[in-house]
Amino acid sequence: MSKPIMSAHFESRKPSDVRLAQMKYDEREKKPEAVINVGIGNVSLPTNPAMMKRMFNLDSPESPFSKGVIRYSGTAGTPEAQDAFKNILKSEGFDTSKLNVQVTDGGSSGMELVILGVCGPAGENERPLMMIDPAYTNYISFAQRLGRKTVTIKRHMGEDGLFNLPEMSEIEAIIKEHNPGGLLVIPYDNPTGQLYDQETLKELAELCVKHNMWLIGDEAYRELYYKEDQELVSIWGLSDEEVPGIEGRRISIETASKVWNACGLRMGAVITDNAEFSKKSIAEYTANLCANVIGQYIFGALAHESKEDILSWCKEQRDYYKDMIVKVREGLLEKEPKLIVSRPDASIYSVIDVRNVVKPDFDSIDFVLYCAGEGAVEIDGVETTLLVAPMKGFYDIEDSSKNPGTTQFRISFVESPENMAKVPELFVELLRKYEDQR
Repeated sequence: MSKPIMSAHFESRKPSDVRLAQMKYDEREKKPEAVINVGIGNVSLPTNPAMMKRMFNLDSPESPFSKGVIRYSGTAGTPEAQDAFKNILKSEGFDTSKLNVQVTDGGSSGMELVILGVCGPAGENERPLMMIDPAYTNYISFAQRLGRKTVTIKRHMGEDGLFNLPEMSEIEAIIKEHNPGGLLVIPYDNPTGQLYDQETLKELAELCVKHNMWLIGDEAYRELYYKEDQELVSIWGLSDEEVPGIEGRRISIETASKVWNACGLRMGAVITDNAEFSKKSIAEYTANLCANVIGQYIFGALAHESKEDILSWCKEQRDYYKDMIVKVREGLLEKEPKLIVSRPDASIYSVIDVRNVVKPDFDSIDFVLYCAGEGAVEIDGVETTLLVAPMKGFYDIEDSSKNPGTTQFRISFVESPENMAKVPELFVELLRKYEDQR
């Protein structure tokens, strides 16, 4: 009897690089005494107190769920959840009077909507999404799922750990060649941990206006920056005064996952200053009916927080991450000076490049699978392994032999400070052990 036939798309799918290590580790029969997972940005900190209060009191009289009834909200989300996203932006000094907010099931749903909204037809090369390599791997995956074309601006990781953009003239040449529908920028960069400056964002915005493109800002980490006296970098800091024509073509993707420590809540938003785009995006999302209403209620608590409380919370998160990120980077370079480690200016990630350390034909995926499937070293008397994300999937490059991610890894600063302090020794010792047996 013949077997049912899956689609070619399903047949070709492999796990996302950010989930690869965990999936392999789950299959491991004999597990070590301890595992430290920095392969995915699964924040382990408690969420905001106002959100926590609602989460723990869903049966209170003021809760819409007190009688056990859980109904759909409108497709665009509850007014309160929409106001929560606006209140955060307003507290940070941005004008929200012309912004349209659509609440989604996490930033991921927002990514899909934006790709559908700015790119050409499925299966065609028309108006692709332009990204800046390395880019968050989910954008590449969603574009493939939706049959939309992508094109990338290439960055290279220098020996100093910096990922530098090409000249604007080179970027414009790529735009002229491919005629993209929109440019995606992650100012507080995932995966590199680097921070764009507002002037660079302005120059990219000028190209978007000149070539009639949407400017898309993934602002999941907007409040997580570690330079002293740094002003917020955001597409919402741009205006027609400095970039004539930019208003009406801006879209941001927001989330409760990172700054608000609520990854599993799956709360996100698509925010735009183009009312027609928002209207059509909501129409597309009606097939999903609405975002998680309990999540909307919990996140909606932020609609009522003061500017002072919002800013104080954000500073608390910055202070927590900054010290830890700096120490881990210094520890990695101390354990193995030939490593290249990206500079921790923003977000909750760093990239480690081992190209100066390993033997030829090294493959980052093979090392990740080794650590997850069989590798372990003794740290403080405890047999331990480490889960990291290979960077190959963060580059939109078909030729694997030319993929810089072959020797690169992304680490997420999501474990406790005590566990993060073990990462440098753990990574270096596992790498040496792997290379010795290869």
